[in-house]
Amino acid sequence: MTLEQVFGDILCQARKNKNISQEQLGALSGYHRTYVSLLERGNKSPTLATLFKLAEALDTKASFLIEQVEARMQEDTDQDENI
Repeated sequence: MTLEQVFGDILCQARKNKNISQEQLGALSGYHRTYVSLLERGNKSPTLATLFKLAEALDTKASFLIEQVEARMQEDTDQDENI
């Protein structure tokens, strides 16, 4: 998976854990739902400002989202090394 795809997956999981739609996350963060969708599908990479706005909308810290991405990327690396 690419970094963008991993971030998108983490973002999607965080959104679903809050039980909100892409449209709701967009409204809370100030972004359009289609942009949220592009992020979740790994088609776009967020800016630092976007990351912080999304984290605030999800009632979490940007660092938590990044930690989740780092952990997933490490898991992928570990799996690739075991093949």
